Amino acid sequence: METLKDGKEEFPRVSVDEAYDNLKAMRVHGAGRIARYAAQALRDYASEAKAKTSGEYWGLVLKAGEKLRSARPTAVSLPNGVNYVLYGGRSSFESGATVEGIRTATVNTANDFLTASVDAVKLIGEIGAKRVKNGDTIITHCNSEAAMSIMKKAHDLGKGIKVYCDETRPKFQGHKTAATLAAYGIDTTLICDSACRMTMAAADRAIVGCDAITVNGALVNKIGTSQVATIAHEARVNFLVAAETYKLDFKTLTGELVDIEERDHTEIASKEWMAHNPKVKFSNPVFDVTPPEYIDFYVTEKGIVPPGAVFSLMKELYQYSEGPQATQDRS
Repeated sequence: METLKDGKEEFPRVSVDEAYDNLKAMRVHGAGRIARYAAQALRDYASEAKAKTSGEYWGLVLKAGEKLRSARPTAVSLPNGVNYVLYGGRSSFESGATVEGIRTATVNTANDFLTASVDAVKLIGEIGAKRVKNGDTIITHCNSEAAMSIMKKAHDLGKGIKVYCDETRPKFQGHKTAATLAAYGIDTTLICDSACRMTMAAADRAIVGCDAITVNGALVNKIGTSQVATIAHEARVNFLVAAETYKLDFKTLTGELVDIEERDHTEIASKEWMAHNPKVKFSNPVFDVTPPEYIDFYVTEKGIVPPGAVFSLMKELYQYSEGPQATQDRS
């Protein structure tokens, strides 16, 4: 399958170490883009890694995949994307293939994932736009490629939407969303996070992205998302989540909890300020959890999915995580 966009790679070619550093530092935004970035880096590594035996080669690829997976603990799209790539190589390795055979299988599987991920975003836009009405005012949070796909498609259909973007502190990903939508021609307004309650009174629906979906249908997404969902619930505003199915977190099937990433305190206060206020403690969680009862439905590339149907979706698509997008590496 083709993995190029307009004749060019989506991301610059980087080493696994560089990709790890960029993911760790949040230089790549959006759960889907994070997954594709890691998959592309692993594909490029697998295409060039040198080894004398298939066992040695596969060990190198596994080590690279493990490093990429460890960059971000919460966004399940990252390990799912990496595991998808490893699944193809593992099947070839276990069948006794040569180094070149394993290499080809790994690269081809990575290309399949990259193409499927881009296609999923397009499908989510087409499906989700059907649930947007003419003249709708929408509130969004953070910088979700899939959520923006819905809004762009609604705009393409001439629905005359207006969008309010939360800044999404402390990294201000909402600034990027506002710039992207405005450049696309959508009537876009940037607001600070604390203005969400006031702005919700004028909204018709809230549309956000997704970093992980738990087995009970809860949403794990950028910090502040649960605030938007709570306010939308209170205001009787529909709350829609745009989510590719590789964001399903299969670890939650076996009772594991989602690890909420805590980032450096300098993202919310300068070192100088902290030095002048040594008694102040800090907390900087990157994600929060929105309960399923505050979510109207997920928009996936497979269609509309209510939170109560997430378990069935997991079972139907991946047979209890035994498929290629399992979050646990059973190598």
